[in-house]
Amino acid sequence: MRAEGPLAGRRIVNTRAPHQAGDFDAMLRAQGAEPLAYPCIDLAPPEDASALDGALRAAAADAFDWLVLTSANTALALARRLADLGLEPAALAGMRVAAVGPATAQAAEQMLGVQVDLLPGEYVAEALAAALRDAPGSRVFLPQSALARPVLRDGLTQAGLDVTAVDAYRTVCGSGGEDIPALLRRGEIDAVTFTSSSTVRNFVRRLEAEGGDLRALGGVCIAAIGPVTAEAAADAGLAVDVVPGDHTLEGMVRGLAEHYGHSRRTAPPGNEFPG
Repeated sequence: MRAEGPLAGRRIVNTRAPHQAGDFDAMLRAQGAEPLAYPCIDLAPPEDASALDGALRAAAADAFDWLVLTSANTALALARRLADLGLEPAALAGMRVAAVGPATAQAAEQMLGVQVDLLPGEYVAEALAAALRDAPGSRVFLPQSALARPVLRDGLTQAGLDVTAVDAYRTVCGSGGEDIPALLRRGEIDAVTFTSSSTVRNFVRRLEAEGGDLRALGGVCIAAIGPVTAEAAADAGLAVDVVPGDHTLEGMVRGLAEHYGHSRRTAPPGNEFPG
């Protein structure tokens, strides 16, 4: 049965991490597209997890007033590390929880079984720091990406809070998925999507390591979730076609649909997905 929708028959590369790719795949399929997995990022524990392990054990002993989560990835990393240590997520139940936004709050509930007590009015680190300055309790557990900006840690420390900031995970290049270099050579890809600067950099690294050629992207739509990601793509020599005003997955799907409209393309030889 032929797919229907503004992206009907379009083959679109999803470069998100495996644990994050499902929602975006579903959005693309709902518009008729065929998502192609090519994970360009994944999560790994810190190279030295001793600080994280110590903080988690301290949290289980009620050493902190607040757990501050800045991403869904952080919630996942904590859940994985707790399991490695033989601790239940209930070990974190003695703290109040602050999250940078609703997606992070949902991940905290699903992966750690905790309810979020504080959400900032604006979903950025600066707003979260401002909200916590006036919150009761001064001992803050702040697990973050190894690449996290220091703005939240510094803002909380300058406000007089006792902050234990530790690396909870590091971002590494992904693996697996489809043979994108071969599909590009055959002209069987319509678009490649990027949701962070890391996905751009690792896509280029992965593609070239696997025998691909960036020149094969000449006729492929490049979609970036926002201006920072688009700048990273431009720096890598990619011509960006779609940057949605709404910097979300939903916005990127809408941007792709607007880019293609309801036009049809001529399928290359051997491509069973006429658009």
